[in-house]
Amino acid sequence: MSPAEAPAPAVPPGDVDAVMLALQALVGVAAESVAQVEDRVTLPQLRVLVLIASRGTQNVNSVARAMGIHPSNASRACDRLVAGGLLVRSESAVDRRNLVLDLTDEGRALVAGLVEHRRRAVSRVLAQVPDTKRRVLVRAMNAFGRAAGEGPAGEAWKLGWHD
Repeated sequence: MSPAEAPAPAVPPGDVDAVMLALQALVGVAAESVAQVEDRVTLPQLRVLVLIASRGTQNVNSVARAMGIHPSNASRACDRLVAGGLLVRSESAVDRRNLVLDLTDEGRALVAGLVEHRRRAVSRVLAQVPDTKRRVLVRAMNAFGRAAGEGPAGEAWKLGWHD
């Protein structure tokens, strides 16, 4: 039996409920930030922008692989982002036959605005938590993130996050 298949140790339901409550709040923050840009981009397009913001210049095939979608779908999303002035296509510096995608200043500003919106929302909530509890919460959240396999270079971009 692999570690992934091993039964999870028993966790008190109240602990799960507490984390679910926090998750509900964080999903609300994320959804609210996405709503701030939904007049400009769809969620899949936002994922493309955050992917490129997180990982740097990409070609359409690498975008498709990272997102787990067909290259034609990635190509259409990127075409719309180029037409919208959020991405730019150019020849690769290493292989002129390869076209690469990068954020325009406007695309960078959109992603930065999304991240800043989330940071302000989380900061407002954290400011309401007493100092001593906040320090414990921050340590617990770091431990939770590490246990879930997240890290500075995690795949949070899949949900529109960026580090």
